[in-house]
This record gives sequence, C-alpha cells and structure tokens, in this order.
Amino acid sequence: MLGIIGGSGLTQLANLDVSHREVVRTPYGEPSGAITFGEIGGQPAMFLARHGYGHTIPPHEVNYRANIWALWHKGATGIVSVASVGGIRADLAPGDIVIPHQIIDYTWGRRSTYHEGEGCTVTHIDFTEPYDRALRQMILLAASDVGVSAHASAVYAATQGPRLETAAEIDRLERDGAEVVGMTGMPEAVLARELGVPYAAINVIANYAAGRADSKDGISFEAIEGVLRESMDRVRIVIDRLAGCHAEVCAAAD
Repeated sequence: MLGIIGGSGLTQLANLDVSHREVVRTPYGEPSGAITFGEIGGQPAMFLARHGYGHTIPPHEVNYRANIWALWHKGATGIVSVASVGGIRADLAPGDIVIPHQIIDYTWGRRSTYHEGEGCTVTHIDFTEPYDRALRQMILLAASDVGVSAHASAVYAATQGPRLETAAEIDRLERDGAEVVGMTGMPEAVLARELGVPYAAINVIANYAAGRADSKDGISFEAIEGVLRESMDRVRIVIDRLAGCHAEVCAAAD
C-alpha cells in the first residue's frame, strides 16, 4: 500500500476515495494526525498530513519518528513525501516539480533514529542513496505517463526552520552543492530507511530561494500560496498514476 505524506500545500488528498481514518498509537508518541485510508484510482493508499490537518505543527516540532513508524506499522510498502521547497539551482522556477536524488542535512536536535535508548546496540545503515532508486523512477515514469514535466534530480538541503533562510545562507548552501532547500526532508528519509520502507520525494518549487531572482529583496508568501494551489493539482495527477504503478510492481513482486 502506498503511503503519502503531505506537506505545505497538500494537507488533504482530494483524489483519495476515503474509507476511514485511524489514530495510530506508536512507541514514539503521537503522529501529526490520524491516518486517512482509502483508494486512489482503485488502489489502496493512505495519507498523513505532516503538519497536522490544520497545518499547526512547524517543521522542527513534527514527530517524524511517530509519523514514519505509523505508516510502516499500517502496512506502507512505499512512502512518498510531498513538500514545497525553495529553488536554488538557476533552472528551477516556481511551479516546477522536482524529484530529488540526494540530501544534505543541516537540521539539529531532531530525534533522527529508532536505534537509541536502553538496550539498543549501535546500528549503522547505508545512506549513500537517501531516496529509493526504484520508487524515484516510478514517480518519474508516472509523471511522464500523465504528461507532467518533472526535473529528474536535485540535491535537497534540509534546514531547521521554521524561519526561511538568509541570502548568505543560500549562498553557502549553493557552495555546498545544494539545489533546493526545504525543512522536512530529514529525518524522514533516514527513519524510513531504518524501517526498510522505500521512500522518495516529490518537491514543488514554491519560490526562488532568498537572494535569487524575484526573491532578491524578500520572499512573497502571497505569491507562494498561488504557486502551490496550481502546482499541487499536477502533483495529485502524478500520485493518481503512481498509485497504479506501485500496485502493479507490488503485485508482480508477490
């Protein structure tokens, strides 16, 4: 079953034919909200709003461990994270859809592993490719199938938030090799890897990053809202096709 985490701009999934909602208790506390179960294009799926259904939980206070564990516990065989980001790379304009392939983590203080606490042994995982290669390709194929343009790669910089970055910080991120910037990509990706759940992301460029193009002197939040309204409609179309692709692959694997 495909699990979808919606971020800013996607607090509900209109194309999800809802069957029920369930509050999942986890060993790591409360998730951001109840998981919504249903079907997308006739295929089972589940949805969780990362920031809560009223968009009340800021990025640095999201209980990422509970969210990922809850989706895994309820049977997610793949998790797709949808999130808005700022564009650093010159060819990434507001409204563009990007499927990132790498992460640089600048967050701090977030509970970022399940392997801690009394009785746990030291556990390392390979994180060379932070996003699942097969799931990324499936998203790109789904986008192509429905005629939605998507950039096939980007290096995602995960910052702490909730404030946006300074222009100088964006300059630094660019020197480090970052191409988009967001606040929620970590520790989601590593937690999914620890549980063995394929994880990939769909990023929507909501604005040029600070100091770039029309964000040179500041970022317009009003403009961001308009961009996300239009862009998330295309994301929903991709997810609709993706649900079918994911079901086909899972059926073949069985």
